[in-house]
Amino acid sequence: MTRVVFLLVPQLHLLDLAGPAQVFSTAADLGHGYTIGYVAEQEDVPTAQGVMLRAAVDWPELTADDLVVVPGWRSLAFRENGDMSAATLERLAAHHAAGGTVASVCAGADALGRAGLLDGRRCTTHHDLQDELARRHPRARVVRDVLYVLDGRVVTSAGIASGIDLALHLVAARHGPAVAARVARSMVVFARRNGDERQASVMLRHRDHLIDAVHQAQDLIDARFAERLGLADLSAACGLSERTLTRRFTAATGLTPLRYQQDLRVERAEHLIAQGSTVEAAARVVGFQDARMLRRLRGRTPVPEAARGPVSA
Repeated sequence: MTRVVFLLVPQLHLLDLAGPAQVFSTAADLGHGYTIGYVAEQEDVPTAQGVMLRAAVDWPELTADDLVVVPGWRSLAFRENGDMSAATLERLAAHHAAGGTVASVCAGADALGRAGLLDGRRCTTHHDLQDELARRHPRARVVRDVLYVLDGRVVTSAGIASGIDLALHLVAARHGPAVAARVARSMVVFARRNGDERQASVMLRHRDHLIDAVHQAQDLIDARFAERLGLADLSAACGLSERTLTRRFTAATGLTPLRYQQDLRVERAEHLIAQGSTVEAAARVVGFQDARMLRRLRGRTPVPEAARGPVSA
């Protein structure tokens, strides 16, 4: 069970809150253990869109598995709205110090900065606020023109709809790409990303197309990326010839089915290694026969693969 706690600030943007909350509640509806809570410094919290929200003033007990999210608020400059007491900022810092994850949407990055969580870290925020974020927190390394940035257990996003992107990535990292794809489809959103490779989920980055047969192929690979999945079986499931599926898949994603599966495996292996797994153990879990292939693919330049072949590796 993972608790997701949203820290609400007066004049918060509804979509900054509702988008990520919908991702985690949909994941819970699909059988994955999330409970969602809302805390604030006062029970009634006005929003930028005029709807009054009700939140708890007492924080729940949190563990290292839990996530705290700070949605953004209406602000042409961080000094407008977004006030938090020293005690609240200390709660954010303490949760991270105890091994928990802290995330922000849009202007919420300023709260993380005031809690000391951006010092020496890469981060981002809404493009209209990036310059001020850099001025207010000179020890932060502000990354521009990306949807979200992960640096350790501090996750920041650009704002508004990118909060959905951030939440989908966190679901994919915890439960795998197939679960995130199901959540995205349930929400009727593009499962996509931009930014550099380390900031982007493979599955989500290559879903920005409308070709149903390719989505169907991706669904199958996402669900069985650690298995030996032949191109013939994949094309039969999609009702296309191997040549047609490969051509459409490559045109839609920039990758062959094989490269897509390999990238999914490497991304999952990287997550396992970051959690303390050995390269050899991670390679076995994600479907490689030994660690040599994983090592080779981890060092590969991320460019589309031109060669056609079976999906299994």
